[in-house]
Amino acid sequence: MNAVIRVGTRGSALAMAQTTAIATRIGSAAKAEIEIVPVTTHGDTSRESLASIGGTGVFASALRESLLADECDLIVHSLKDLPTGDYAGLRLAATPKRADARDTLCARDGHTLETLPEGARVGTGSPRRIAQLRARRPDLDIVDIRGNIDSRLARVSDDFAADDPQRLDAVLLAAAGLGRLGKLEHVTEYLDLYEWPTAPGQGSLAIEVRAGALDRGLSTALEAVNHGATAATTLAERLVLAGLEAGCSAPVGATASIDNELFFLTATVYSLDGMRSITSSHAASPESHSAAHLAEAARDVAERVVAELLGNGAAELAAVKGTP
Repeated sequence: MNAVIRVGTRGSALAMAQTTAIATRIGSAAKAEIEIVPVTTHGDTSRESLASIGGTGVFASALRESLLADECDLIVHSLKDLPTGDYAGLRLAATPKRADARDTLCARDGHTLETLPEGARVGTGSPRRIAQLRARRPDLDIVDIRGNIDSRLARVSDDFAADDPQRLDAVLLAAAGLGRLGKLEHVTEYLDLYEWPTAPGQGSLAIEVRAGALDRGLSTALEAVNHGATAATTLAERLVLAGLEAGCSAPVGATASIDNELFFLTATVYSLDGMRSITSSHAASPESHSAAHLAEAARDVAERVVAELLGNGAAELAAVKGTP
């Protein structure tokens, strides 16, 4: 076992916080020292909207190239930012237990989505969230924003005068990110997953390694941090994206869960203007909670959900390419 495990991550405050937490667990399980290796990605440096820079892979490619170049031993991603296709020379080695997958509203004066005044300025950089906002509150002024959590929250603070064009009345942010940074006090509303589905894999982390055999100590450590239910439910959600041939910035929400021996998956595809949506829900009964049986159930429900979505016109509704 190497004396030091080098862990690659984006350099943002959120990425560093979530990576440090999981890397500490890996180091403890492997009985090794940890070195955090920050990597700057295109998504970190570009100020353009996610849709205009392609969305898919903008936060992942530089990390993956760093791993292939042997500049680190493993890399930690936010799973929702990870493209669904295989990447030559790498493999997904572990999916730690998921944090809160919900979106939140962080608004002035304790407002919720229902109580925000007409014309309120709400910031988000996600095409899915934009579509959902337009569907729920077409009277709002939606502002396409980028930046880290602190810079987004700052625009809802009193740092900006009432007539400053940078001032916002609310922002939409992931509960998981706020929780990992200790900023949940800014939340004025948690949005229910089944009314407001979030990005496939939201709230989850993914650990990638180079393909091939791992040192036994590191392999054992990754097995220790992997969470079977999270691996299976996020697999189902991501298979929806893969089946629709949609990028991780497409207006698609998906939620999978395991309850009372049933594996549930619901997915919704939105038109970009939020005026139309198509939803499909299916369930399966896995033979057991073994990794193999849960993965089989995930593939089963995802295949049926994708077929129904495409059969009902999802390819014409949004930027997805799949065919029924």
